[in-house]
Amino acid sequence: MSTKRHLRSGVALLLTGILSLTASAETWQHEYGTLTLDEPPKRIITLNWAATEAVLLLGETPVGVADRAGYDVWVKEPELPEGVHNIGTRVAPSLEAIAELEPDLIVTSAEMAPAADLLERIAPTYVISVYRNGSRPFEKAGEMLTTLGEMLGREDRARAILADIERTLDTQRQRLEQAGMTDRPVALVNFLDDRHVRIYAPNSLYQYALNALGLENAWPREGNFWGFSVVGLEAIAPYHDSRIVVISPILPGLADTLANSPFWTYLPAVRRNEVYQIDAVWPFGGVFPVKRLATMLADTLLEGGSDNVR
Repeated sequence: MSTKRHLRSGVALLLTGILSLTASAETWQHEYGTLTLDEPPKRIITLNWAATEAVLLLGETPVGVADRAGYDVWVKEPELPEGVHNIGTRVAPSLEAIAELEPDLIVTSAEMAPAADLLERIAPTYVISVYRNGSRPFEKAGEMLTTLGEMLGREDRARAILADIERTLDTQRQRLEQAGMTDRPVALVNFLDDRHVRIYAPNSLYQYALNALGLENAWPREGNFWGFSVVGLEAIAPYHDSRIVVISPILPGLADTLANSPFWTYLPAVRRNEVYQIDAVWPFGGVFPVKRLATMLADTLLEGGSDNVR
């Protein structure tokens, strides 16, 4: 009887352990299936900057990221600490470099679909695309942040980040309204050369910031699924009431070229000295660029414009 009791006790303990492990595992649905984690991941690799930003916002430092150097130029905030490994480019990361870092979670998007099976062999892989045809980038980025918050056991932090962004947007909108600076549409552009710009459309991430600030987008047409169109400067001319906001970086020598360009100097906003310039804001990121753009946009509009880029 004693032996049977010990046997039953051992089986009970084994079952308890199995049930405990099962209960601790959580499963999430994503664009290419599901992933299950037994515990919050500690060694995370991110294959795009929107994912990198989200992980950093949640208080975790990735062990590896794609295009490490470019993040510091284009994204900047939240800051990426020293010591994070570069695992190749965003379009062609090194699977060998990823495997060497022994991740317990990889975060990527549909652009990496051909490598999805290979990534899964290395570590659980979460696939979410902030930018797809018909998607609303800010809402999708918020979903990514919230889901990663669940995976990391930091749901409260994810909610606090989103609430802080909304408060910031409200504050900046009030500043602009009080100064009467919501009276004209705004054209948000990056220069590609002295004749062509990338102009951000109503389906861009930036549109969420414009809406929240009470600003009308001067460009009325839908862009590509990344949310922009490439146009010549003459395409902006018909929108004569708009202010032009130039988003850095600026090509070397561009300011001097534009100052003598009939295409540029003809534009109504240029003739009214209503050209504004802000620091780089990554237009294909997650939720944080919306806060960054809103703050810099309000500050710059309130400081006043000029007739040229700098």
